[in-house]
Amino acid sequence: MPALQRDEAQIRARLIDVHRYDIALDLTQGEDRFGSRTVIHFTARTDGDTFVELRPAELHSVTLDGHPLDPADLDGNRLPLTGLAPGAHELRLDATMRYSRTGEGMHRFTDPADGESYVYTQLFLDDVQRVFAAFDQPDLKAVFALTVTAPTDWSVLGNGIATQRDPGHWTLAPTPLISSYLVAVAAGPWHSVRTEHAGLPFGIHCRRSLAPHLDADADEILDLTRRCFDRYHQIFEEPYPFDSYDQAFVPEFNAGAMENPGLVTFRDAYVFRSAVTDTERQTRGVTIAHEMAHMWFGDLVTLQWWDDIWLNESFAEYMGYQVLSEATRFTDTWTDFAVARKGWGYDADQRPSTHPVAPAPEDVPDTASALLNFDGISYAKGASALRQLVAWMGEKDFLAGINDHFARHRFSNATLADFIDSLSRATDRDVHAWAERWLRTTGADTLTPVVREAADGNWSVSVEQTGSPDGTRPHRLTVGRYDHDRTSTGRLVPREPLTWDVPDDGARSATGGRPALLLLNDQDLTYAKVRLDPVSWDTALGALSGLPDPLTRAVVWNAARDMVRDGELAPTAYLDAARAHLPYETDLALVQGVLAFARTQIADRYLPRTQRHAALATLTALSRDILRRTEGPEHGAEAGLRLTAVRAFIDSATTPEGIQDWLDDGSVPGGPRLDPELRWRILGRLATLGAAPLDELCAAIDAEFARDPSATGREGAARCHAALPDPAAKQAAWDALFTTDGPAALSNYLFTATATGFWAPEQLDLLRPYVARYFTDVPALAAARGPALAEAAGRHAFPAPFVEDHTLHLGEACLTDGNPTPALRRKLIDQLDDLRRAVKVRTAAENA
Repeated sequence: MPALQRDEAQIRARLIDVHRYDIALDLTQGEDRFGSRTVIHFTARTDGDTFVELRPAELHSVTLDGHPLDPADLDGNRLPLTGLAPGAHELRLDATMRYSRTGEGMHRFTDPADGESYVYTQLFLDDVQRVFAAFDQPDLKAVFALTVTAPTDWSVLGNGIATQRDPGHWTLAPTPLISSYLVAVAAGPWHSVRTEHAGLPFGIHCRRSLAPHLDADADEILDLTRRCFDRYHQIFEEPYPFDSYDQAFVPEFNAGAMENPGLVTFRDAYVFRSAVTDTERQTRGVTIAHEMAHMWFGDLVTLQWWDDIWLNESFAEYMGYQVLSEATRFTDTWTDFAVARKGWGYDADQRPSTHPVAPAPEDVPDTASALLNFDGISYAKGASALRQLVAWMGEKDFLAGINDHFARHRFSNATLADFIDSLSRATDRDVHAWAERWLRTTGADTLTPVVREAADGNWSVSVEQTGSPDGTRPHRLTVGRYDHDRTSTGRLVPREPLTWDVPDDGARSATGGRPALLLLNDQDLTYAKVRLDPVSWDTALGALSGLPDPLTRAVVWNAARDMVRDGELAPTAYLDAARAHLPYETDLALVQGVLAFARTQIADRYLPRTQRHAALATLTALSRDILRRTEGPEHGAEAGLRLTAVRAFIDSATTPEGIQDWLDDGSVPGGPRLDPELRWRILGRLATLGAAPLDELCAAIDAEFARDPSATGREGAARCHAALPDPAAKQAAWDALFTTDGPAALSNYLFTATATGFWAPEQLDLLRPYVARYFTDVPALAAARGPALAEAAGRHAFPAPFVEDHTLHLGEACLTDGNPTPALRRKLIDQLDDLRRAVKVRTAAENA
């Protein structure tokens, strides 16, 4: 299917205005297909030709202004409309469409827990044509009016209030002017919790088998929703622009959530079936706040073309963390951002596939290239840039500019230039120059302090700034200064921090002796990798857990992480720091982030294989220390730390000792009791280790699935079977992964579960033949199953444990000769760059 070209979209936007879609969907035609009838009312400005997009299973009929067109004229996904005259036109299309199993278009899911089926749409970025015919580009906004025929025991949700006229027949209130990719429908026997707030109907919805779990968290979810809604109305002058606010937690959703106006869809992993940490609850809250921000930035005011996707995602990412911290009990969101999100941006920005936050128009020539930019740059780096912009121009002026932007472009489209013009009207700062340096460049700056001490005890510091080939950026940042606490060993006390503009402020002189720790970008207000001078680094290694603020500790941990990746700090030194300080760390986000990097990157990729066992032993010992510290009822508030340590202990186990006893007993000594998530985690580790004869392991997996016959149980069983160290199990998993059509083709979630179970560093000899097979087989899979599965295959099925030059050579040959699709090519480029970095770090560790 040809991707829509930017110049084609511009020509079409000059030719036509689209006013209204009347869409009728029939969801009663079986498990594979559904009916779709579309009437499009549009106006042509001049004589001309254009086309409408549709990807049907079968196109039955088409009429333009009452005159029949030949359905056979459909070429791929384009139906030509020729000889248009100026004035009003009506296009009618009747088609049968296919349900999706990859989370694109109209996804259909049958719940193994009870056999109930659900469907929902995911129409971003150009998948509306999988559901109904459309002029599918964001700047042809229109009113959308839908009717839905569904089984009589289903309920239907949409962008507007849904009304059941008679059993099985639903009408959705027409939308205001929105872009085609924002249309949403969700249908099935939903369990719903409804309320009202600010005069609007609010609702949360999930599949029936998750009802008890949604009910348990309904008060929290709705409270967060109300608080964020009210906070947005305090800072935005434009009121919420739609008639209702529903949040549907849907199965097998590819993203975290999607900002459909009036009907936000979330992955239903956010309906927690098992115990979670408070940081994971905060992450759900950030997602709620993020998607709500899109109601204004993305839905009310929409990008004109996909080169400005950052205007949607960076803004929502920033506002999600900021508003949640201002309006709810989750006041420490920026620590989690620093640990869990910012590294995503730094990593993406150092790969060959990096791009500016706001790419040049010529760099996003079509929808296929646009889809590749939903990455750590458009989200984490863009949000970091906005946080720096607020620090630089002030929050009051920033919000004034935002409100000007909403007022000027409500229910229409806008560009980067429009956004910067609105900000400029609110401040005397040169926002245009700032945007050119921050949004049009690539790469991460590195800031290094240069400290000079005089004989009289005075000292001075300057900042050495290095950047990408595009040059460096201006930074407004805080420089933290810390001294050893004379009353408490291992603790640090802050001096008055410095506010610094780099590079404008040059060197700073000070009296009173140099601090024990000098930290650039304390409080993490800018986007730059930082380094510590030797004295400060020694202090950090000895007293990191003694820094009083978790966000300060996050900046130090991120510096250590970047130094490991850049080959400036031995992986074992990071591991030693974790072993020394995590047992005393109180911030959950930090513990989770540091353990994840130590486990998945240092132990599995950066250290030589001969050192992996010792690294895992260090992590299990560290986890055991946290478990000892959090024993007893007096430590109930530290349940999240304890759960994190339990997970890390399981994942790092090198023998079945301990975790098998936990599984047999159904509990960790001192708690917690094992819930489904922990039971599947233990079984997965036992399977990977080959901790029992194959028939016993298979029987245990099957018994656990019988105990937990849910969707996540089915995924857990697939992951465990793929993890078994058995040639037949590996072949069966491989065959399942690379089946491209028919009912045996895995859904997106089952594909990911199987792929993540398949590769294991413990099984290199068994898995080695599959490395070459991956690069041979994956291009055809990506071509056959589309961008979502291509991304999953590049991310989860890649042979990451094989940190070897041979893997690099195979991957580079695939890029050259394998003709991978754009989505797969992008993932392979990123994976190979990460692998190249890992080979370099591992080689240095072997030679140390």
